[in-house]
Formats: sequence, C-alpha cells, structure tokens
Amino acid sequence: MQTKFKSVIRTALCTLPMLGIAMGMTTSCSDMLDKQPYGALIAEQMTEDNATQLMTSAYAGLYSHYFGNNEAFAGPSTNWIFDVRSDDALKGGGATSMEENIHQLEMSNLNSDNVSCFNKWQNDLYALACTNSALKALVDAGREDFKGLVAEMQFLRCFYYFDMLKIFKYLPYLDENSNATEVRNDEFSQVEIYDKLLPLLEAAYNDLPETQASAGRATKYAAAALLAKMYAQRPGATNWTKVEEWAGKVVNSGQYDLYEYSNDIAKIEYNNKKESIFAMQCSTANSHAFVNWANMLNCTYSEGNLYGTGDDFFLASQDLVNCYRTDEVTGLPLLDDAERYAKGDVGVTLDYTVDPRLDCTVGRIGMPWKSPDGNSQIYNANWVRTMDIYGEYSGKKFVEEPSKSGKEVPWGFSELNFIFLRYSDILLLHAEALIELGSDLATANAEINQVRQKAERTLQAETTNMPIDIDSWKQAYRVGQYPLDAKWTQDYARKAVRMERRLELAMEGGRWFDLVRWGIAEQTMNAYYSREVKNHSYLQGANVSADELYLPVPLDEITNSNGKYVAKGKDN
Repeated sequence: MQTKFKSVIRTALCTLPMLGIAMGMTTSCSDMLDKQPYGALIAEQMTEDNATQLMTSAYAGLYSHYFGNNEAFAGPSTNWIFDVRSDDALKGGGATSMEENIHQLEMSNLNSDNVSCFNKWQNDLYALACTNSALKALVDAGREDFKGLVAEMQFLRCFYYFDMLKIFKYLPYLDENSNATEVRNDEFSQVEIYDKLLPLLEAAYNDLPETQASAGRATKYAAAALLAKMYAQRPGATNWTKVEEWAGKVVNSGQYDLYEYSNDIAKIEYNNKKESIFAMQCSTANSHAFVNWANMLNCTYSEGNLYGTGDDFFLASQDLVNCYRTDEVTGLPLLDDAERYAKGDVGVTLDYTVDPRLDCTVGRIGMPWKSPDGNSQIYNANWVRTMDIYGEYSGKKFVEEPSKSGKEVPWGFSELNFIFLRYSDILLLHAEALIELGSDLATANAEINQVRQKAERTLQAETTNMPIDIDSWKQAYRVGQYPLDAKWTQDYARKAVRMERRLELAMEGGRWFDLVRWGIAEQTMNAYYSREVKNHSYLQGANVSADELYLPVPLDEITNSNGKYVAKGKDN
C-alpha cells in the first residue's frame, strides 16, 4: 500500500464517515486540518454539540476501522498481531503464507515494508490527528467548562502515543499545535516523548471526573491506570515509586473489583462493570461499524457453523498452556522453568492438576466451549482449522457464547466490549511495584492472591457458573494461594507476580510488552523457539535479536516524507 507523506495526517477526518460519524462542520477536510483557519473557525462557533462531535471522531480511533477490515487488525485494540511475537501465541489461520506479514512478526523477521507495521503506524496517527484537532478546537474555545473535555483529549493523545511507543522507537512528536508537514521523527528519543506525555497525563488526571455519564469515556482512574502502565513501560530505570503511586490510586479508589469468576470477561452483562476501567464500546448496530473488527479473524472454525466458519487465527502456544499446570498439593504454578518443562506437555487428563483459568482462556479438544445449561458444546477437532500447523488452542476470552454472537463477517461478532485497561492488570502491576520497591511484600502477596481467589471461585462454582468452561470429570483442577512465609522473598515474589500476569492476562495482547519492559524478551523468546519447534516445525530458525524489539519505521513513510522521516532517529 502506497501513501503520500501527510496523507496519514491530512485525510484522517475524511475517512470518518466510514464509521458513520458526522463531524457537523461545513468546511472541507483540508480546511479543517489547516491550523490557523480551523482554529479560528472553531473558536468562534464551538458549542457543546460541536465539541461532542469532535471528541467522537477522536474516540473513533479506538476501533481502527478507517481503511478496511485487514487494516483494523493493527489497531490499538486487541494488539493480537504483536502478541504473536511473544511466547503466548501463534498466528494461526490456514497456512503460514496466509497473512504472511503477521507470520513474519511471529518469526521476528522484521522488515520496514511489512504491511502490519504500516497499518499500526497509520491507524494510530489517524487517531492522533483527530484527537489533536479536537484538542486544539477545545483549547482555542477558551471555555472553562471545557476543562474536563480537554483532559479527555489529552488522555486519548497519551493513549494513542503509548500504543505507538510500545511498538516503534523512532516517532515524530505531534501535539495540537504541530505542523505535521514539518515535524521530523528524529528530533526526540523514545524516552523524551514519554517525558513529554507523562506530565500532560498527570495534569489530565486532575481535571477528569471520577465517573462519566456516558460509558466508554475517559475518567480520572483511566488516566491513573494509563499512567501506571506508561511509567512501567518507559525504557530505562523504571520509576517504581510512580508506578505504585498511580496504580495505587486505582486500587484504593473503591470504584473497581475483580470479576466473580474468571470467564466473566467474556460475558456481555459485565460490560463496563467490575474490572473494566477503560474499554472499547462495542455494538452490533450501524452495520457492525462498532464491533471489534481487530478480532475479526480470531474465531474458532466452530463445528455446526455455530459462529460461521471462523478463520481460527491467534491460537495459544503449547508453552502458554503448560504454564497452567499446578503443583498437585499446593495448587501453585510451577515457577521453576526446568521443573515445568521436565513434566511434559499439558493435555486433558486426571493424572495431574491445572489452573481452571486454562479452560477459560483457550479451547481444548474434549472440553466444553462456553456451554449454556442443557446445551453442551464440546470443542473437538472439527473446530480447529489447521491442527497440523498451529495446534488446537483457539482463544475464548473475546468470543461470547454462540447464541449471543453473529455468524457473518466478522465471525463471532457481538456487543462484548474490549477492555483496554483492566483492574486485574493494574492490581498485579501495583503488586509488582511493591515487590520491586521491596517496601511491602505482604500487601503484594495479598493482591496476587486476590487474583488467584477468583480462579478458585471459578472452580468452586463449576456447576452453577454459566457459561460453563471447565469439566472436573475430564480434567483435574487445583489452584491455591501463595503463603506469606519465609519463602516469600523479593526474588520469589517477583517470579510469582510475573507468572500471575501471564496466567491472568493471557491472550489479551500484552505479553510481548511485558517481556520487553522486563528486559528478557530476547532470552525468553529464543528459549521458547527452541522448545516450541517440536510442536510447530515452521518455527525452525526463528530468532529475536536485541535490535528487533521495536518495529522499524514504515518504508512508505520514509520514502514519501521528503526527508522528514529517517529509519533511525535519536536514541535514549
């Protein structure tokens, strides 16, 4: 796909009617993006209604359905195509040549002409352009009652930038007053961009409300959660004091709680409840414009056409499945890698125990698939598209039970929201900060155990929790809590919280980013390739090097930038 430099910025608002969003303005798209005339016009004519329309265009970037369906895979929503870079997931689909650009990411064959690389860049920059346009208009209006709206746009600007900063190292810095045709991508380092955004987001926190009347809009605690994640991900020495501070504001707010059961994340009735801090609001109205298009390929084949003939992309690795094996006495995960790998691959059996979250996360042959009462659906080989290449483990978290999902494209679509900022993530991040600070290992222990208690409740409520995902007649389960004893040292607690993040947040698009921020991506992935190749021979030769942690600047953007973009810019 070819594009002219500036088209990613200048035509952003022109594409919004594809989402059914009316801007409510009479100026042309080019006029709206010319800084001075646009700002003057909006300052004179801005009303609350116009402000809402401009903000809607900024929030629309969360759906990333600007250009077409395949391009949406690289939106800021599920980020699944970047999770296949981790040890959690495989690309899936019908062959390695299908969506080969994603296969290249899985193999860590990174090229600047990779279309997924370009799609991620353009999706976030389009969203950023809309957000900056709305932000400038709101600021120029000079209305005191717009302070909260300005804070929402600052939040979104940081959200879209954070999505890019996790993936690209050499970025242009664009704020609401930037002339996009003049900004270079080698002016600021990755760390310097973080350090520009973090104070803005902290200021936005102060002006945001604790709750919003409309679901899906940014709140004070969404900003706090994002701050915690940004401080944790920022390259260099992590400021764990800041991570603990901002994650603590969410944990201590009283606004959120863990789900009752682990599979509640896949239930529409829990949209915007319990663990949902900030989520993409999904709807089946408006010709499916607001469904989770980024997840379109990631639905199981489903025997009997229960979801339509899904494409069965984004499957779990055997390595991830093996991590759910537990000690048969304590119910704790096997934190020692050598012990876990020596015990062999996990299968459906009563011979050893696993964490019940395994069967709330992936489909396994012979186990229930979101079975409502009296209508048992058993996942079998006919639900799997290419067993010989990608194995059997289709993802379950972001597909509702078939009776509540659509069968046409996108397969398995429903009104199930996608959660960007989830309470269990922030609770575990808070525990991690306490562990790294060495300040309160007891509280960290309690917070990790809170998450594990949810898994325990899931097991205890097996006979009444609907839809059912586990079956104790076919698989032995056991999950326990970490004791607060002499073994609970900082080093042991660090291993525990890192494993708990993997178990709890699996297949949610964040594992690769955790590996990068922990500084272990290279060693973890190369060890994983050497193990997983026995199950998936196409992984032979895959390798991650230190210079492949971030994606390259898209070649098209460099070629058409008139020298403004370069392959490598300012390093940290």
